[in-house]
Amino acid sequence: MSSIPAAPDDAVRARIEDRRAAFLDDLVEWLRIPSVSADPEHAGDVRRSAEWLAEKLTATGFPVAEVWETPGAPAVFAEWPSGDPDAPTVLLYGHHDVQPASRSDGWHSDPFVPEERDGRLYARGAADDKGQVLFHTLGVRAHLAATGRTSPAVSLKLIVEGEEESGSPHFPALLRANAERLACDAVIVSDTGMWSRETPTVCTGMRGLTDCQIDLYGPGQDIHSGSFGGAVPNPATEAARLAAGLHDEARRVTLPGFYDGVVELTDRERELFAELPFDEDVWLRSAHSRAPLGEAGYTTLERIWARPTAEVNGIGGGYQGPGGKTVIPSAAQLKLSFRLVAGQDTEKVQQSLREWVARSLPDGVRHEITFWGATRPCLTPLGHPALRSVVRSMERAFGQPVHFTREGGSGPAADLQDVLGVPVLFLGISVPSDGWHSPDEKVELDLLTKGAEAAAYLWGDLAEHWSVHSRSAVAGGAGS
Repeated sequence: MSSIPAAPDDAVRARIEDRRAAFLDDLVEWLRIPSVSADPEHAGDVRRSAEWLAEKLTATGFPVAEVWETPGAPAVFAEWPSGDPDAPTVLLYGHHDVQPASRSDGWHSDPFVPEERDGRLYARGAADDKGQVLFHTLGVRAHLAATGRTSPAVSLKLIVEGEEESGSPHFPALLRANAERLACDAVIVSDTGMWSRETPTVCTGMRGLTDCQIDLYGPGQDIHSGSFGGAVPNPATEAARLAAGLHDEARRVTLPGFYDGVVELTDRERELFAELPFDEDVWLRSAHSRAPLGEAGYTTLERIWARPTAEVNGIGGGYQGPGGKTVIPSAAQLKLSFRLVAGQDTEKVQQSLREWVARSLPDGVRHEITFWGATRPCLTPLGHPALRSVVRSMERAFGQPVHFTREGGSGPAADLQDVLGVPVLFLGISVPSDGWHSPDEKVELDLLTKGAEAAAYLWGDLAEHWSVHSRSAVAGGAGS
């Protein structure tokens, strides 16, 4: 293991403060580009955003900064090798596209004319994800200045995609096509957040997802419920029976083999979740719900972060207009989604659903199942050395202990883990009030600089504590 000089905290903070105004000017300039990937009319803006970022990374010092084409929106790749031959290689992930936004949605200012108010910067993409991508430029400059290095203590790579807000349709193929250039020892994702300003946290995993539509077909047309009711199968009834049969009385999913391989929470992980200042009543109000409900034996946080689920997203069929219409409908639909956790196989879950539906339906009801894709879950063990480096760096920046969370949602992190075969870590500073995807999205400016500070510490910490031997020893546990 090479000897890596630690970045003095005072020197890092001084450098960040010196560069803060110029950094914010850059961020404001980038946020003015309406890189909305979901709107074809903004395709030119998404490209302009990618080109802007590539130029900025070059100005930061990255010797390689390229715009990578996809069948959709372009991504940005950058690379800055370390001068140390044994240094680990770290790939940073983020995205430069943003959600649609307009003043008529309820914004108090133009979403693409950034406005600073009370220490917060309001603009679409301020937190999700341009602010969190760009703080790494400030962080690496502070790292170099504070240590006197001319190259980072680790070999840095970036992949910043342009279609995350549109479901990343071309991202897995981009990863596979460029796996050699993207090869690394760990991935750092800066597209996530913390529990709160007062409680800094590090995310250790995300659930996977597979969702589908089940179309049920009975009679060739709607038929009279008096003449035929009770004597032929009703597809709307069968849709309701399927929906009701997804869970048992303990709210466990009934698909055979659904829980096979699930990585169970350890006692320590449950203790760490319980340390968070979680107010269930406040959470229920945010969910516009009156009571919690879920799998027996687990807390609310455990259910949404670490347990697999099945949800009915939509159900319909037959007459939906005013008044009555006494028919047996010819067709019905059921939309389902399954959130999956580490250890589950999306293809096995899909096959289990196919077989279960086929067994559950009576003769006379034909069905079709359409799956819309799958995102695998990812989980980094608490003892992983790269995760410990992230935690130490966050604790230095925030000056207090860092807690652990997971994400109940899904994202491209699992694609990075699966294609590159390395652990995925999360370094994000956004807080729930930042309003991702909502009107008046904002970012807390002091937290942006804290993110840059944590990144400045991280590269030296990884190089010091993560030797070539330790990297190879844990490589096989990336997805455990």
